[in-house]
Amino acid sequence: MTAPVLNYALLAPILIILGGALVGVLVEAFIGKALRSTLQLPIALASVILSFAALWVSHNNPSTKAAIGSVSIDPAGIYIQGIILILAFIGILLIADQDNFTAQASALPGSDEEAAAIASGKQQTEVFPLTLFAIAGALLFPVATDLITLFVALEVLSLPLYLMAGLSRRRRLLSQEAALKYFILGAFSSAIFLFGTAFLYGYTGALSFNEIAAAVGGNGSNSVFLYIGIIFVSVGLLFKVGAVPFHSWTPDVYQGAPTPITGFMAACTKVAAFGATLRLFYVALDGASQTWKPIITAIAMITMLIGSIAAMTQRDVKRALAYSSIAHAGFLLIGVVALSKEGLAASLFYFIAYGLATLGAFAIITMVRDSSGEVTDLNRWAGLSKKSPLVAALFTLYLLSFGGVPLTAGFIGKFSIFAAAYQGGNMLIVVVAALASAIALFFYLRIVLMLWFSEPTNDSVTVVIPSVLTRFAIIVTAIATIVLGIAPSLVLNSANHFATFLH
Repeated sequence: MTAPVLNYALLAPILIILGGALVGVLVEAFIGKALRSTLQLPIALASVILSFAALWVSHNNPSTKAAIGSVSIDPAGIYIQGIILILAFIGILLIADQDNFTAQASALPGSDEEAAAIASGKQQTEVFPLTLFAIAGALLFPVATDLITLFVALEVLSLPLYLMAGLSRRRRLLSQEAALKYFILGAFSSAIFLFGTAFLYGYTGALSFNEIAAAVGGNGSNSVFLYIGIIFVSVGLLFKVGAVPFHSWTPDVYQGAPTPITGFMAACTKVAAFGATLRLFYVALDGASQTWKPIITAIAMITMLIGSIAAMTQRDVKRALAYSSIAHAGFLLIGVVALSKEGLAASLFYFIAYGLATLGAFAIITMVRDSSGEVTDLNRWAGLSKKSPLVAALFTLYLLSFGGVPLTAGFIGKFSIFAAAYQGGNMLIVVVAALASAIALFFYLRIVLMLWFSEPTNDSVTVVIPSVLTRFAIIVTAIATIVLGIAPSLVLNSANHFATFLH
């Protein structure tokens, strides 16, 4: 037997994150409770920084393979990994606010044991190594070049999130319900993904993307297996990105999970899942585009419309942003349908614009509280500008970016991805996307009007001053949202340069 060549230097960004996660596990096992919170945050942040440094070194030598061909180190993969690490760094800053997490996850909600844990000041510091494991899966997901590695990355990303969704300090039953729903539906989607993998293997006799692409382009046998395989593999990935009709978990999980975890899922997980989706369709299934393009186009249009319309009926701010993220999944699917370098570059920019605004918006949500904790009822946000003009202005900025208003990063993201679809001749999807954007903008402006022109309805709602780390995260996301809207070439040029998958 020949020993496999894994190319550890090329895999360093992923291995560093996994190493940091394992160190965090050892800290949980052998370090006293008093020191855990002091050590876990620096370990998590240092792991992300070192991983980004290793990624920066590898970007000088892209377009190569690692791990006996199962991982592709190419420009687009490196760029997506860089985006994930930047968003993950900001996400960890929000997660560092331990007040969002239950004192003892094993305690029954409302029990004496839970009350004693809260009174003792316990903290769920294992959330940091769990987050690092999820980041490792997110980094592997968009660079995996065979279906088995893709599935492994999917599970490494998902399993920690199933746990973290149930760790909310308040509304414990809602949080545990969210975790259970996410786990059960995620298990179904993973099984469906594997079912599709089996059919693709049956049709092509291969698991590697390049070999699948060659077989799809030259196999003249019965194509029923190919159609079934594409459909079921797509279902597994579309569930992860929250596209209709596989979106039912999104509002429940976003509402019940701790708000920092919701922000992390909405930003990092979506970027990683779309990175994997783009690679699968651009590399492995390019030759079958006539088969899957009509299906993905229809799903994109339905997702945009349903996400935008359903958001208008929500009374909980986290559920509203959940449906907003569903609509954005539809917009990002336009980049998949475009199937061009321009579509890929536009998707890369959209990842940054959407991810930063999402983390900033959920950071703001953690600041609006009453005596029971976070206030997510939108009606109680009325007149927020009277209590904190700065917080209202920042939330307005993020909403306008979601809506694609000019001079924000969101406008450039939508314009770029619409332009890519137009250049590819997909006029219908551009028209539907413009309509969905108008509907969504109405929803965002309704919240803006509520923040600025309504009278406060409840004096118990206050805006708390967050930790230094949360403030830093908000400042960075707000500045980036404005700067990328005014000077998009700072990122758009590099996105165009890196928009290449290794075939």
